Amino acid sequence: MVIVLVLGLLLALGGVGLVQWYLWRRLVRDVSAPGGWYRRAGTVVAVLLPVLSVVALVGGRTLPLAVERWFAWPGYLWLALMLYLVLALLVGEAVRPLLLRLPRPERRAEQPQEPAGPADPGRRLLVARTVAVAAGGAAAAVVGTGMYGVLRGPAVKQVTVPLAKLPRQAHGYRIAVVSDIHLGPILGRSHTQRIVDTINRTQPDLIAVVGDLVDGTVPELGPAALPLAQLRARDGAFFVTGNHEYFSGAAPWVEFVRELGVHPLENSRTELPWFDLAGVNDLQGTSEGQGPDYAKALGDRDRTRTAVLLAHQPVTIHQTVRYGVDLQLSGHTHGGQLWPGNYLAALANPTVAGLERYGDTQLYVTRGAGAWGPPVRVGAPSDITIVTLASGQA
Repeated sequence: MVIVLVLGLLLALGGVGLVQWYLWRRLVRDVSAPGGWYRRAGTVVAVLLPVLSVVALVGGRTLPLAVERWFAWPGYLWLALMLYLVLALLVGEAVRPLLLRLPRPERRAEQPQEPAGPADPGRRLLVARTVAVAAGGAAAAVVGTGMYGVLRGPAVKQVTVPLAKLPRQAHGYRIAVVSDIHLGPILGRSHTQRIVDTINRTQPDLIAVVGDLVDGTVPELGPAALPLAQLRARDGAFFVTGNHEYFSGAAPWVEFVRELGVHPLENSRTELPWFDLAGVNDLQGTSEGQGPDYAKALGDRDRTRTAVLLAHQPVTIHQTVRYGVDLQLSGHTHGGQLWPGNYLAALANPTVAGLERYGDTQLYVTRGAGAWGPPVRVGAPSDITIVTLASGQA
């Protein structure tokens, strides 16, 4: 097993190294003269940025938050830029042969020139620079737009979910669903405040915070989470853990959000007037003996009543179906966050985003209100979803 892990790590490092070499070749070597200032500076940057990315990825477990911030911004942004630089340059590889064969502009007769072929060094340098500038501009525009979307805050999305057993009196009941806020070295208190203000403006009946609130400890990020105390809903705000809570200590966060007036549902449920609201711990807690316990949360409930379950990861839906839950509310996937990440997310999750039915159970997955790693979203805008319950008896 150890040998397999080591081999996997070596392959991963080799793949990353190959990508960095490809970017250096196309963006530095092919567009500059040997020994020139651009070649030297570009080579230094090509080595430094991957190192910052590695430090940003591992720093959350080893570095104080104040130090981690210095590495997080450049390190994580480089990961996003790297992805879209590679994609843009791959498009450039298809275009490059065509550009090399374009005819030169006609010269005046008194200045005859030999026709340039694909092997002409001047033509190759011009094409290399054209492709590099176009790829860099496209990647920067995509990442910049995606970062603006995250830092601006999530939009409000409206979804109506019909539930056959929901009483007529509960028709139109509104649940604000927010997940994956990911407070950390980049997204802090102002991010939380934007989310709280957005939720409160919708005036929901109930608020569901469906995990991955933080990427750090209570002493580090408690101040950033304080605006959660301002959440307002007629039937209160509820919280279940996500996998990231367990990376930094879930138990202290559960107590902290309780102090803020947000009610944790740790494999438990509360009976509201019109339906049962239940919550299960995230699967990540299994390694600590705190994983999801459906029997504890739902085993003795009255199945004639509607049940709404908060569970961070959509993959638990099949267990949810067995317990006769009517609606599961989840997050975790970020909708893929960075296209084409949605295709990878679909390999590990039954639903990446939106509303789908599994037997008699419906599953709604929000894309989340924040971002993990790069503060960038492409093709998967962040959202706070207002889920409106519709009674089948209305």
